[in-house]
Amino acid sequence: MKAFLMAAGRGTRLRPLTDTRPKCLLPIHGKPLLAIWLDLLARHGVSGVMINTHHHANQVERFLTGYVRHRELAIQTVHEPHLLGSGGTLAKNRDFVADDEDFVIAYADNLTNLNLSEMVDIHDKFRSMGGIMTMGLIRAPEPKQCGIVTLAPDARIIRFVEKPDEPESDLANGGIYIANRRIFDYFSNHGVNEGHVLDLGHHILPRLVGHMYG
Repeated sequence: MKAFLMAAGRGTRLRPLTDTRPKCLLPIHGKPLLAIWLDLLARHGVSGVMINTHHHANQVERFLTGYVRHRELAIQTVHEPHLLGSGGTLAKNRDFVADDEDFVIAYADNLTNLNLSEMVDIHDKFRSMGGIMTMGLIRAPEPKQCGIVTLAPDARIIRFVEKPDEPESDLANGGIYIANRRIFDYFSNHGVNEGHVLDLGHHILPRLVGHMYG
């Protein structure tokens, strides 16, 4: 299994900390977020990861050059001179994953201790039920700031609203997914062009309602 790890964001909400370094390299107990993610992915058997860069990209590249903890994890970077958005990154680099391969999508500026292997097992079950994507969910303390989902009894996501004015619940998108390449069928009406940002939460996930589980 491979993973897309989104690391290109500017981290504006953490200024001034992110004025001089990318958010993914901010330390948690002395360890950069990006290192925490790479350790997690390797620990759960991910074989290859694609990391997009933009803000202070040279710092990310230098960090990865010196990162030799998991030699079995093949690391590839793709630089975005102009931010494409999470959906745009996926669309432009879809050939990173094989036609029959499920893959992880995650954000390097999030922190989690998720049991990814368990999530893969759950995704396998949902895929047998026709699911295209499995979304990790959290209970959000501030639902208005999150993508909020409504679940059917079988855990199928039947409603998704990004940052709703009146949230129906606090059950929120946790920003980690496992998907198969059928997801790209839902990108068909969106181009990837300079200056055009394609966001997973705003543009793609609403179209997947009924085809993803949480």
